[in-house]
Amino acid sequence: MSSDQDEIDQSSAPLLEHLIELRRRLIWSIVAFFLAFVLCFAFAKHLFNMLVLPYQWALDWAGMDRSKAALIYTAPQEFFFTQVKVAMFGGLVLAFPMIAAQIYKFVAPGLYKHERMAFLPFLIASPLLFLLGGALVYFFFTPMVMWFFLAMQQSGVDGEVQISLLPKVSEYLSLIMTLIFAFGLVFQLPVITSLMAKVGLVTAQGLRDKRKYAIVIAFVVAAVLTPPDPASQIGLAIPAILLYEISIWLAQMIEKKRTQAEILNSLTPEDDSEQKSS
Repeated sequence: MSSDQDEIDQSSAPLLEHLIELRRRLIWSIVAFFLAFVLCFAFAKHLFNMLVLPYQWALDWAGMDRSKAALIYTAPQEFFFTQVKVAMFGGLVLAFPMIAAQIYKFVAPGLYKHERMAFLPFLIASPLLFLLGGALVYFFFTPMVMWFFLAMQQSGVDGEVQISLLPKVSEYLSLIMTLIFAFGLVFQLPVITSLMAKVGLVTAQGLRDKRKYAIVIAFVVAAVLTPPDPASQIGLAIPAILLYEISIWLAQMIEKKRTQAEILNSLTPEDDSEQKSS
C-alpha cells in the first residue's frame, strides 16, 4: 500500500495545474468533436438515408412498396437543422473514444495502479454495450415501432377516410435518436452495477431481493424514455430486466473473486512454512 501511496503523492499537483490539465483535456475533446462533426455534416444526407433504412424495412414487414417511404419537412429550415442534428449525433459517436480517453487521462493520476487496471475494462465495455443497444434499436426495434405505426393507416376503402403516415424528417430523427440513447443508457446497467459491486455498494443478494422493484422501475423508465406506444416500451423493459439478471450474475462473480482474494491474503507466513515443511 505504501508504494501505491507514493505513486499518488508523486502524481499530486496544485489546483492551478489541475485546472490547466482540465483545460487541455477539454480542448482536445472539443477539437475531436468539431472535426468529427464537420466530417459527418459533409455526409449528413447519406447518414440520414442510412437512418431511414429501418423505416423501409418496416414497409417490407407491412407488405408495402418501399417507394412509399416518403418523409416531409414543413418548414424551410427544418431539413437543414435535421442534418445538423445528424452531424452532431455522428460526431459525438466518432469522437467518443477520444473524449473517453481524455477523461481517463485526467482522472488516472488520482487513482492507484490497481484501480486504473480495474477501471480499464469498464472503459472498454461501456461504449461496446452502448453500440450493442444502438444496433438492437437500428436492426429490430425501430422497424418494429414503425411497422406498429404503419398498421394504423386507413386505405380509404369501404367508406373509410384515407389516413396515411407522412413522417416529418425532424420527428423521425427524434424518434430514432431517442430510442438509441434510451437503449444505450439501459445497456450500461451491467457496467454500473459491476462498478458498484467492486466498491461494495451493492451485493448479489441485495440485487436479488430488489428484483421485483427493479421490474417495476424498468417499465416506468421505459415509459418515460420511449415514445408512448406499448411496443417500444415493452421492447425496452424486457432487455432491461434481462440486463438486471446479468448484473446479478456479474456481482456474484465479483464477490466470489473477492472472497478468494481475502482467503489468500489471510494466509500467514507460518501457514506457508508449515505447508512447505509438510
